Amino acid sequence: MNPGLDQIAREVLLIVGALFPIVNPLGTAPIFLSLTQGLPEASRSTLARKVALNGFMLLIAAIFVGNYILAFFGLSLPVVQVGGGLIVFSTGWRLLQSHGEEKAARNLSIAEADKRAFYPLTLPLTVGPGSISVAITIGANHAQGSATNLTALVAGSALVALTIYLSYRFAQGIARAVGDAAMNVILRLSSFILVCIGVQIVWNGVTALLKTAR
Repeated sequence: MNPGLDQIAREVLLIVGALFPIVNPLGTAPIFLSLTQGLPEASRSTLARKVALNGFMLLIAAIFVGNYILAFFGLSLPVVQVGGGLIVFSTGWRLLQSHGEEKAARNLSIAEADKRAFYPLTLPLTVGPGSISVAITIGANHAQGSATNLTALVAGSALVALTIYLSYRFAQGIARAVGDAAMNVILRLSSFILVCIGVQIVWNGVTALLKTAR
């Protein structure tokens, strides 16, 4: 294999390996499905593509300019983690305990779903503060001036975005295969895990702030 291509492949695998478990599109697919109930399959497919594209742009922005944006606003990464973690916790908690929102989701119109493509479906549900934190760290630790690294960063982010699209696009088919009862259990578990992730992100941010304050 060409040494340049070999290096790109290694870098891409490292980037996907770092981002995919945090983004976790397979775990959030049941929540995406719940929030888009009542939409025609074609509309849900279009929405999945928009969320994937939004996720790709968010990851790229975090990798290449995330540190500069934080510096411009005088924010630290732990503060972003605390604020974002609270939003993730709030989203998961509402899904976990509210039956009213599920009914509202079944009556969701295509126009309303389109407005939700970025918030909350992309941010914080899909690419949340944890993913953004990892992406910023990846950007800070890679020599972005290298063409090889630039290619790997873009390709790795694109592969993660592809997994988002595929997971969301075929969520309905998976739901049909496992049945309503099983999907309800999966949704509740996914919502609970989302709550736990929010708590963990907040805790990471608070811990980092406490260490800085010492």
